[in-house]
Amino acid sequence: MAKEQPPQRKQAWMPLQKRRTESNTKVKLTRCGKITLGIIIIVIAVVIFGLIIHFVTYGKTSSYYHISFKVNNVDYDRKFEKPYSQEYTDLNKKIVSLINETFHGSKLRRQYVKSHVVQVSRAKGKVIIHSVLKFIFCFKNKAAKFRDRIETILYQKLNGETGCLNIDSSSLRVSDIEMSTAENLLNTCCGLRTITFSGNRIAGGTDAEEGEWPWQASLQQNSVHRCGATLISNYWLVTAAHCFIRNNDPQKWNVSFGLLLSDPKAQRKIKNIIIHEDYHYPAHENDIAVVNLSSPILYTSNIRRVCLPEANYTFPPNSDVVVTGWGTSKTDGTIPNILQKGAVKIIDTKTCNTEKIYSGVITPGMLCAGFLKGKVDACQGDSGGPLVIADHKGTWFLVGIVSWGDECALPYKPGVYTRVAYYRDWITAKTGL
Repeated sequence: MAKEQPPQRKQAWMPLQKRRTESNTKVKLTRCGKITLGIIIIVIAVVIFGLIIHFVTYGKTSSYYHISFKVNNVDYDRKFEKPYSQEYTDLNKKIVSLINETFHGSKLRRQYVKSHVVQVSRAKGKVIIHSVLKFIFCFKNKAAKFRDRIETILYQKLNGETGCLNIDSSSLRVSDIEMSTAENLLNTCCGLRTITFSGNRIAGGTDAEEGEWPWQASLQQNSVHRCGATLISNYWLVTAAHCFIRNNDPQKWNVSFGLLLSDPKAQRKIKNIIIHEDYHYPAHENDIAVVNLSSPILYTSNIRRVCLPEANYTFPPNSDVVVTGWGTSKTDGTIPNILQKGAVKIIDTKTCNTEKIYSGVITPGMLCAGFLKGKVDACQGDSGGPLVIADHKGTWFLVGIVSWGDECALPYKPGVYTRVAYYRDWITAKTGL
C-alpha cells in the first residue's frame, strides 16, 4: 500500500508509480490464483500459436515442374554428361542463377523454393536444358492457373535480358511432374550430401549421422548383414567379388538402405550379380562385382549415388579418405546396428609393398589406406563397402572398395582396397555407366 501523503499535497501530484498502486477497490491474488492465471495465459498463447500455424500451413502443398529450353550460344560438349565436370557445374550455376533471379523478382518469390539442372541434352549441336523447379503454394484446385503463371513469368524473362545466355524463348516447355520423380531428379547429382562429415574411426566405432553417407548400402542374406556396397545409379551398386564366394544366387540376397540395420529406409531385391571374370578366390586380384537391382531406388536427401572416378584419375598418397560400413569394431567382434565411419589416409603402393607391410603383393588394381600405426581400419563386415574422397568442390568420389587386410587396425597392416579407377572401364562395360 502507498504511504499517506502530506495534507498540503493534492492527489493529482502523486508520483505515477504510487498512483498506479492505489484503487478504490483492491483485489489481492492468492498464490494459487496467480498460478491459475498463468496457466490460462499459457493455454491461450498455445491456442493462438496453433491457429496461426494452422492458417499459415493449411492448404499448402509442394508442386514440381519440369522445364526445358534451348540455349543458342552454348555448343554441346560431351563433358556436360558428367555432372561433376567443371563444364557442367559452370553451366548449372548460370542456369540456376537465371531461374532464381526470375522468380525472386516476381510475384511468386514467396512460393518459389529451388531449381536444379537435371540433364543437358543435344539439339543440332546446341544444348537443351532440362531443369526441375519446386514451389509451395495454396489451393490445389488452382494448380493449372499456377502453372500458367510460372510459364508466363519464365517466358517473359527468357524473351528478355538473360545475361550471357542467348535463349530461344519459343522452345520453352513447362509440365507437371510427380513429387517422387521430382525429388529423385533433384537429388540425382552424384557425390553430394546434405550434411558435413565429421568423424573418426570404424575399428573402435564412431557413429555416422543420417544422410551423411547416402550411397552406403547393406548386402543381406535372410535380413542379416553380410557386406557393404555403394550406390552408383538408380539400378546399380558396386561391391567386392569375395562377398559372393559362398552364394552368388541373386534370389538369396537383398539390399538395404539407411543409417540403421534394424530400421532400413528402403529395401530392394536383386536381379543380377556380375562378378569380375578374372576373380579367383582366395586370390585378391580383381575383387570387384556389380549388383543390378530388381527395381530402381529413387534418390532422396538421404539416398544418393556416389561419383565414379574416370580411369585416368589418380589420388595422391596421404590424401584424406573415409571408409564406412557396418563391420565389427575389432576382429571377431559384433556387428553394430548404426553405420560406422572412419577417416584414414591413402598410403602409397611402394610403402605398402615393403617387407614390413605387405611384401610386394599389392598390385596396380589395389590401394592401401589407413595408418602405419594402426588403430583406424575397416574390419569384418565392411567388405564391399566404399572408400571415398572429396574434391575441392565437396563432391565425393569412390576411390576404393573394402577388399582385404591382415586382421583389423594392426600396426603396419593397413586396409587394402580394390582401386576403382583401375576398373572404371570394366564397370562401364557391365553397367553402361
